[in-house]
Amino acid sequence: QLPAMPAQSKMMGAVPACKPRRSTTLLAAGAGACVASSLALSSSLGYVAPARQPVQTRPASATGSALLPAAAVAGAEIPGAGALAVGGAAFAVGLVAATARAGSRRAKAAGSIALPRGMAVVRSARGGEEDTRVCIPLEELRNTDVDKVGGKSASLGEMISQLSDVGVPVPGGFSTTAFAYKEFLDKGGINDFINEKLSDESIYEDVDKLMAVGQAIRDKIMDTPFQPDFEEELKRQWERVSGGSDTFTFAVRSSATAEDLPDASFAGQQETYLNVMGYEDMKAKVHLVFASLFTDRAISYRHDRGFEHSKVQLCATCQKMVRSETGAAGVMFSLDTESGFRDVVFVTSAYGLGETVVGGTVNPDEWYVFKPTLAEGKDAIVSRTMGSKLIKMVYSKGGGSETVPTTEEEQKSWSATDQEVTDLAVMAVKIEKHYGRPMDIEWARDGDDGKLYIVQARPETVASQKKVGVIEDYKMLEKGGEVLAEGRAVGKRIGSGQVNVLKSIDEMSSFEQGQVLVADMTDPDWEPIMKKAGAIVTNRGGRTCHAAIIARELGIPAVVGSGDATERLAVGDEVTVSCCEGDTGRIYKGLLKFERTEQDLGELPEVGMKIMMNVGNPETAFTFGQLPNEGIGLARLEFVINNAIGVHPKALLNYETLDATTKALVDQKMRGYASPKEFYVQKIVEGVATLAASVYPKRIIVRLSDFKSNEYKSLIGGDQYEPDEENPMIGFRGCGRYTDPFFEEC
Repeated sequence: QLPAMPAQSKMMGAVPACKPRRSTTLLAAGAGACVASSLALSSSLGYVAPARQPVQTRPASATGSALLPAAAVAGAEIPGAGALAVGGAAFAVGLVAATARAGSRRAKAAGSIALPRGMAVVRSARGGEEDTRVCIPLEELRNTDVDKVGGKSASLGEMISQLSDVGVPVPGGFSTTAFAYKEFLDKGGINDFINEKLSDESIYEDVDKLMAVGQAIRDKIMDTPFQPDFEEELKRQWERVSGGSDTFTFAVRSSATAEDLPDASFAGQQETYLNVMGYEDMKAKVHLVFASLFTDRAISYRHDRGFEHSKVQLCATCQKMVRSETGAAGVMFSLDTESGFRDVVFVTSAYGLGETVVGGTVNPDEWYVFKPTLAEGKDAIVSRTMGSKLIKMVYSKGGGSETVPTTEEEQKSWSATDQEVTDLAVMAVKIEKHYGRPMDIEWARDGDDGKLYIVQARPETVASQKKVGVIEDYKMLEKGGEVLAEGRAVGKRIGSGQVNVLKSIDEMSSFEQGQVLVADMTDPDWEPIMKKAGAIVTNRGGRTCHAAIIARELGIPAVVGSGDATERLAVGDEVTVSCCEGDTGRIYKGLLKFERTEQDLGELPEVGMKIMMNVGNPETAFTFGQLPNEGIGLARLEFVINNAIGVHPKALLNYETLDATTKALVDQKMRGYASPKEFYVQKIVEGVATLAASVYPKRIIVRLSDFKSNEYKSLIGGDQYEPDEENPMIGFRGCGRYTDPFFEEC
């Protein structure tokens, strides 16, 4: 192999410079080779590239090679420096026959050059013709190939080729192409049918009409068979990756050419199929993926965001499955999804296949990892929250997947170790640095080899797009309202309205504009009514699931993972949904008063002093840390003790002597920690670390707890240790408490 030729050559004169490409080796029946330099002579000349449909000038030879005139190759741009085996004679195509005149002259002498199946000549990008390959190995793709294979496949190829050597392992595979999808629609006569069905604007205002149109289009696609040449290449790629084994498992996912643009999230708009085994199963799943471009949610989503349906093509990413059904999987973001704070990596995890986390059917474990200390090689996990993890997704026998209950031991254990979380955060930082923007990343831990893998990465499309320098603030004006349910807050807004509890997507037609949507869970199929909701409340789901991502993008407050909101809230109830009070989202009884303010930081006046903030709640620290400040001048520990710990320190020290009821409450609080003492200390550490991280490297001043006796008494087990005082304000508190033998060991 030779390096790419310089832009100037004595033999050829001026030649346009071209970027080196990946090597492509072209093998034929004969022996010998000719070395071709990577040259692009003009926009009118073609280049040789791997493709499914070769350009044949006469019938294929018995060896299966397509025959191509040498004139088409002479002087052509060959990706990288490859070798052409041609009838036993070695000669320099790029060096000798590089000009159009020389190419024409030598074409007559050389006759035809044999190319293998899967090769085709297409014009360069400047010539305006597209790559006609119908399948491309992931390792041959780069991020610039989004128009060929969609965002997901292009991103996977980019990571495989650019990040594998720096510690970001990505499973291999292949992708079908946008060209293959367009050919399928064109030759199958599907385009006219689609255009006719989608020309009626009224379908976007009527959920029932939209569902009927979507079903009709999907049926048309599924009833149309693939072209034989596409099936042949699909099988060849399946055999290449699987070795022809029917037990080799794939994940087949959608990859849209307009997917995951920095200003729009297509998360979950099309389908994903796991544990796909055998060629026939893969072909069927690719067919389903193609049809999923026209799910009700995808049609509605594209229309609302101004994407022309005909401008979006769908490809199928066929990737080796990571055996996480016996391991764990999750999602991570290279920023805080709620505040947009850029100095942390937010990691989520649950047992089994990652679709439970992505789809919001499980409440996962969560961690925040601080980037500056991560870069210094120090302990960097500043916060962790254990999820309930009541179910996990595993492989079904014979293919597919199913959900099963987790064991009690799994529910009270972390689904990933601190070292694994740290390793994942390191990968996230590398991926973010390579792409130059915050990223939304899916990962998996293989239960067989114990290794971590990145299975998807796309630009984060919500928090990173917020207006810089403008602070939007929501505030409850009525305090002390009755809390009907609580969960994980998504966004920082407040919404209110009448409750409508939907048991399934089939009840969508009963939902009215401005109502509060309450459901067990909302996956992206619900998107057509999510955009009509005043707020969203679900029993299940974490803050990185598809529903949460879509809710953020729509700007709708959502509370996920509430546990039993569908039981606590009834149809017609008037409620206020608050996501402005930290990580915990609350559903209050009644339509309470609140206010919204917007402040342009550029309009704030200069002050003649350095101002530090009072911040005691770690859950709001990342938001406040982005305000102009000189650090935190007062960080009270009371909030951490009351909210993150919630147990009297004496009860933890005397854990073994607690009554059964109190011990059960303490056990629930300290899940995942080795001892009561470790739980208390670690929660204090995490609270202070989160506050410090929010303003790093500025100072933070921490004040020890000044709880009064009645406040300590309200903690779990507190009634067994605290006195009844007439006036706790001047009672057993402060330094007097810390120096008292009763409290000294606390």
